Amino acid sequence: MGAQEVRDGFAALYGTQPEGVWAAPGRVNLIGEHTDYNDGFVMPFALPHTAVAAVSRRTDGVLRLHSADLDAGVAELRLDDLAPESDKSWTAYPAGVVWALREAGHPITGADVHLASTVPSGAGLSSSAALEVVVALALGDLYELGLQRWQLARLCQRAENVYVGAPTGIMDQTASACCEAGHALFLDTRDLSQKQIPLDLAAEGLRLLVVDTQVTHAHSGGEYGKRRAGCEKGAALLGVDALRDIPYGDLDAALARLGDEEEVRRLVRHVVTEDQRVERVVSLLEAGGDTRAVGPILTEGHASLRDDFRVSCAELDLVVDTALGGGALGARMTGGGFGGSAIVLVEESDVETVTKAVENAFAAAGFKAPRVFEAVPAAGARRVS
Repeated sequence: MGAQEVRDGFAALYGTQPEGVWAAPGRVNLIGEHTDYNDGFVMPFALPHTAVAAVSRRTDGVLRLHSADLDAGVAELRLDDLAPESDKSWTAYPAGVVWALREAGHPITGADVHLASTVPSGAGLSSSAALEVVVALALGDLYELGLQRWQLARLCQRAENVYVGAPTGIMDQTASACCEAGHALFLDTRDLSQKQIPLDLAAEGLRLLVVDTQVTHAHSGGEYGKRRAGCEKGAALLGVDALRDIPYGDLDAALARLGDEEEVRRLVRHVVTEDQRVERVVSLLEAGGDTRAVGPILTEGHASLRDDFRVSCAELDLVVDTALGGGALGARMTGGGFGGSAIVLVEESDVETVTKAVENAFAAAGFKAPRVFEAVPAAGARRVS
């Protein structure tokens, strides 16, 4: 849905024109999974799919929220009543942002919000972060809060961690807020230092496909939290602040020190090797060499997520195996796991062949038909009207 449609929808709902319209994208993570809450490295880029919000301020302490994507009326909340984990519906994401802003001392006195999103929900493409960031950017602009993009991302992460109750890292919100068109974002999640890495796959005759398995996942579910707790246990046992502090060259010695903590060993091994995979991809892209060499690194990452971190599923594994069998250069699940999407790096000439192979494999397995589309690095959050 475009900016004008969202603006018109706001006017129809609230009887007046909004003060502005903003957009924030979903993201796909090229490499660096489950590293962000371990102070590690990630490399996402923004998708053209966005959450769009028309917003106006209020002065009466009321927050009104509406989504064009849902068959529901306007939700009306009082700012003074907002409390962590009190809301289990979609409104928790935008309301959580308002709560986080007020908790941080920012004088938010209310808002009318009308939202629409083209980011697939539950597909591991950060639809929730897009909702959070678009509301945070709009309120930051309207209330002239003077917040930097990384600060908005931090506030949105706090909203998701504390208000929603999902123990996610900082990557998704930072990607939505900070990515640039034509680039992947190399992000150090410890100090939030960023580097924009040019990524023009089409110039090399390549394409990156996103395969949405249509298996929805929920970050607030218990399995995600168990992985995070296991990583924190590993860091504590190894005497470091975070698993990011274990050098790749010291991995074998670190694993030996964990003794019979087999589950923790697997988690540690994934995080340390995944950080190294991010650094390898960055080096390849910065050197301007053959981007095709990124493919095997993606596939390595999937094997680690499947076997060590154990967050894959039958549908994701089928995408990866079928794509590789059909000639793909590399493939892996992307996002938190337990469903969601996979990415596939292919030659431009092989897009149709690989897409058909995956679709046929899903049909043969009796799975719901996947949604396949090309991922092109797009712009981060912005005011559009």
